[in-house]
Amino acid sequence: DEVVEPPAARERQARGALLLDARGTMFYEFGHIPGALSLPEEDFEAAFARLEPQLRRSLDVIVYCSGFGCEASHIVARRLKEKGVPAAVLNEGFPAWQEAGYPVKQGRQP
Repeated sequence: DEVVEPPAARERQARGALLLDARGTMFYEFGHIPGALSLPEEDFEAAFARLEPQLRRSLDVIVYCSGFGCEASHIVARRLKEKGVPAAVLNEGFPAWQEAGYPVKQGRQP
């Protein structure tokens, strides 16, 4: 899997990259990267079906999870690739984003 650091992920998002949160819905609602969509590993098929039109249009997809031993982002990235949607992984996930001092949003996705 391609792995990107938080500054590169933020820059790519500013240029139109789609960020996906591979953590469970509860974690997403507690706090996520602004603009990121929830695609939880444990509910991959249903979430993929819901997001497929956006995923197919996006030329740049970056997946993240809880970092530090969490493999959800790598699993989701591989499953996306199997469906023809290449995706990178945010190195060390959401905690690294927070540690970099980047914005965080709470609540459900639109």
